[in-house]
Amino acid sequence: MRLTLTFLAVFFAQISYAQVDLDATVTGFPTRTPLPNITVQLKNPSTGFSATAVTNELGKARFKGLSLNGNYELSIAESTDYEGTTQTGIELISNTNQEIQLVLVQKNVTLPEVRINGASKINTQNAEVASVLKQKEIEMLPLEGRDITRLLYRLPNVVQATGFFPEAPNVSINGSNALFTNYLIDGMDNNERFLGGQKFNIPVGFTKNIQVLTNNFSTEYGNTGNGIVNITSRSGSNQFQGEAFVVTRPGAVIDASSPYAQRDLSGNQVKDGFQRYQAGVGFGGALKKDKTFYYLNAEYTRDLKDNLLNSNLLAAPETVRGENNFTYLSGKLDQHWSKRFHSALRANIGIVSIARQGGGLEGGVQFPTAANFQDRNSALLALQNTYLGDNFKSETNLQYSRFRWNYGRALQEGPQVVVLDPQGLTSAILGHPGYFFDATENTVQVQQKVTYYLQKHKFKAGFDLISADHLLAGGGNVNGNYLVQLNQAQFNQVRALQKGSNLSINDLPSNVQVLNYGVELRPNQFGTRQTTYGLYLEDDISLLPKLNLTLGLRYDYDNLSVGGGKKGDYNNIAPRTSFNYKLTSTSSLRGGYGIFYDKILYAIYSDALQQNTTSADYKRQLQSLVDQGILPADTDLEAITFDGNFTATQNNVGYLQGSSYNELQGQREGAFSGERRILNPNGYQNPYTHQATLGYQKQLDAQRLFYVDLMYNQSRNLFRLRDLNAPSAYYPDPNQVVVRTTAQADLTRPVPIINGQGIINGDTVSGVARNIVVSETAGKSEYVALSFNLQKEKGEDKYAYRLIYTLSRLYNNTEDINFRARSFGDAYVGNSDRQPGEARNSDRLPWSNTLDLSAVYALGTSGAQLRVDIFNVFNAVNLSGYSNNASQSNQIQVGPASSGLLVRRNAAPPRQFQFSLLCKF
Repeated sequence: MRLTLTFLAVFFAQISYAQVDLDATVTGFPTRTPLPNITVQLKNPSTGFSATAVTNELGKARFKGLSLNGNYELSIAESTDYEGTTQTGIELISNTNQEIQLVLVQKNVTLPEVRINGASKINTQNAEVASVLKQKEIEMLPLEGRDITRLLYRLPNVVQATGFFPEAPNVSINGSNALFTNYLIDGMDNNERFLGGQKFNIPVGFTKNIQVLTNNFSTEYGNTGNGIVNITSRSGSNQFQGEAFVVTRPGAVIDASSPYAQRDLSGNQVKDGFQRYQAGVGFGGALKKDKTFYYLNAEYTRDLKDNLLNSNLLAAPETVRGENNFTYLSGKLDQHWSKRFHSALRANIGIVSIARQGGGLEGGVQFPTAANFQDRNSALLALQNTYLGDNFKSETNLQYSRFRWNYGRALQEGPQVVVLDPQGLTSAILGHPGYFFDATENTVQVQQKVTYYLQKHKFKAGFDLISADHLLAGGGNVNGNYLVQLNQAQFNQVRALQKGSNLSINDLPSNVQVLNYGVELRPNQFGTRQTTYGLYLEDDISLLPKLNLTLGLRYDYDNLSVGGGKKGDYNNIAPRTSFNYKLTSTSSLRGGYGIFYDKILYAIYSDALQQNTTSADYKRQLQSLVDQGILPADTDLEAITFDGNFTATQNNVGYLQGSSYNELQGQREGAFSGERRILNPNGYQNPYTHQATLGYQKQLDAQRLFYVDLMYNQSRNLFRLRDLNAPSAYYPDPNQVVVRTTAQADLTRPVPIINGQGIINGDTVSGVARNIVVSETAGKSEYVALSFNLQKEKGEDKYAYRLIYTLSRLYNNTEDINFRARSFGDAYVGNSDRQPGEARNSDRLPWSNTLDLSAVYALGTSGAQLRVDIFNVFNAVNLSGYSNNASQSNQIQVGPASSGLLVRRNAAPPRQFQFSLLCKF
């Protein structure tokens, strides 16, 4: 595979960067008819580019394969019949074909009082539901920590997400699972494929614009039934220019106080002593005028955060300071070899370290000697090429990326020791964090696109391959974990050392009592290669001067769909179609339908490996499920099992004298487990979504655009968990409720469990599992929304706004890949602010309101400016079910609402201040 991909890269690079097309549609005023044979000129002053094209019978002039460098301007010279016109400041979006409408006014015509001057901004090409934030908007809007994902909440159909781990992606589109939101840079993959989210968190300084595609996008886009966030990176120009900045968030010394813990940019909780400092520089220019351009950007963020270490082994509580460090380096080189052939080379490197320094927000007993770090390091290297023929365009793109997620890098290797005091209370956690999770992903992506242009047709065909090699070292501690208890004399001895927060495992008495010792038996990495293939064909048809049709067909295959079965999911055929009818020169009606397939998150496959075993007893238990018809008759036990992680235990060991993992390998075979998993013998069906939309657009004047979209999404084959060895149904008498015991429920399982052993055909076997869990693709959801949007660009009046109002409804029977619906005898495992069967919108979703404000002061004509961002100006306390700063919900519910077991938190952080100094040059 690697040799093949290398060959493709070398071959295609010789013949042909995600360049875009720009269509200029010219109509006359007041007749509003298409004007043929009009010469349109396109210029890019920043790169020296200039080209002309003549409109066809539909009034369209097409400019193919344009570079993303700088901004463009369209112009039509004055003629004997029409006044001339010019449209400037055209900012292109990567991987997107754009249309600009130019309206020519006939000479000697009396104009009405209100008309569109110059260009129309409505979409007359397709039914794509999308929003764009341009560079100026990105720079103006209040933005915490220069994290662009926090801008996306200001766009229609995008909300903050709730997730089951702190670092979960924080952007949800159309109410869907945030793990499946698709992130792109210049149209190329930027997805961490283990659990979702961005590999490289591209900063503001390297972002030209952001496009969010929510519905009815082109067949060119695959691997998601959710939505797409596509970021166009910055490029250089003939003029040398750049910027440098410093940003600080002083924290508690000026922020409003709050009893609620907040979250840093990574999604982890912080409270007292939190401060943020940022600095960066970006600049670009030309190595050779009109030919070779570059742009470089470097940004660094440092968080300071305090925890409280509070242990009875200390004379007094101590403050423990930790640091988060985020370094993002980016560079881009654009080369225009000729008018037909140009290339771009982009590199992104992210180095992220998130500290777990010990202690806790309100106090904790983890000592700094047990500190550990979460590393999220990424590297992307992309080469994009475009070759223009007389009536075709070829794009060949290649990208290599690497992502390493080390979730618990220990400050020092060795065993973990949990220390109990004489009363049995935990006094200290020392040494190793006690677990490993170190995932590495090496990915290659190849894209080949060909576009063929005819008078009324634009045919596009393409192939996309993403192949990721995954390796994971996970599980317990291969150096062992000890649970020890001090007697009173030993406790006094340790405290008398007065080591304070420097207490380590070597400071405990060698004769301390060891209550438990466990060690991970699998230190080796494991994993597999996931490869997704996509093929597509699309025709953009200018059927009539006012009617555009788009007809497309896409096919996707994901090799992980085989699971533990014999064949993969080969029937992922996705037709997509849309129309756009131009009602007037300033309004259009659009609609469409399509099927969109998701990829399989690697975590689903990896979890089934990691929590699996190949013991003979476990296979015998699985065979019993086959015999009972719970598993398919043709199940291959070798294919669905794997020698996963397992922690062995040892009794009567001396302190730090436990056996190694090699010496305890024999325990794996006969060990009882509370839960194990298997690969699905039926394989996995790729989740898919039916999307239907109908929308109307109206340009009110040169700056104001109104549009409304009705959207219906129906998703199928969503992932969820099922227990194959679940207990039978139990219906208590509502008049006299008696809850059965765990032991009673265990007797009703397909393979009964008695005292930690399984009963199979009358035999007692020990190496079985109480729960046998499998990921199934049986979840469903339905989403309906009506979205109203009114946006105004800044004109001569110097103000702009975007007003969004959305009515929506979402039904689903699964919420996440680790969601397990309630079954008898099992606990409900889902988002903690939900309860099965309850509709709680009345109290879960009340109004949540915050006002953010930015104030900028220009320092003369130097290009420098001072800025203050104030978030939640009025310090509103919003007790609601909306998500917090990052991912976790603010309402924790245990049982039904009538139980009263409901914890409410603030939906927004308290009033916070951020100060910055920006110098442009």
